[in-house]
Amino acid sequence: MMTKKTKTNLHNLAACLDIKSVDDSGHIEGYASVFGVKDSYGDIVAAGAFAASLAAHAKAGTLPAMLWQHDPANPAGVWEEMCEDARGLRVNGRLLMDIEVGRRAHALIKARAIRGLSIGYISKRWEWDEENDIRTLLEVDLWEVSIVTFPANREAEVDNVKSAIGDITSERDAEIILREAGFSRTDARALVARVKAVMAQREAARALADVKHGAERLLKLLKH
Repeated sequence: MMTKKTKTNLHNLAACLDIKSVDDSGHIEGYASVFGVKDSYGDIVAAGAFAASLAAHAKAGTLPAMLWQHDPANPAGVWEEMCEDARGLRVNGRLLMDIEVGRRAHALIKARAIRGLSIGYISKRWEWDEENDIRTLLEVDLWEVSIVTFPANREAEVDNVKSAIGDITSERDAEIILREAGFSRTDARALVARVKAVMAQREAARALADVKHGAERLLKLLKH
């Protein structure tokens, strides 16, 4: 089991919607994340993973944002309470019924057309189980909890991969980022291997060009 701290990349993790209730005033409550359950990317959130982040928010007098589909330009309401219990991260909030996005979210949830909550977070500490190919999130910095159509926002994940490229320092980092973007373990490893092979070919070609250039310069010097 390997424990690692990651750099600041914003990721998404979805729960198959566990909104317990939404009333006509827009009050909404449920679970944004459930502990100990492996998602489709092989991630598990450990109990206590949100504790430090929630404590920091409490000290600052803030709470993570309530967004529509992970879009920072589209807040749908406000979260008024978040806490960890034995099951997971329980959230209580209020959809803003005087704005269009709040009314839309309310109508779709009431009709059960939307069944997804998803957290936007930065992973701070995690354990990697090589044998079972599972990552357990031990501490996360929680930025937002979104109301989403699907259990994962593929476009947001692709953007996260693009922004995370500069933080890749090993093949394992690359594989994890690809897994977070929805690639299977086999496909992620195959892609990393292919990129590695291409880079090796480029390095060899560059080295050959350098040798050729050096030889040409040496010949010119000898002729003079």
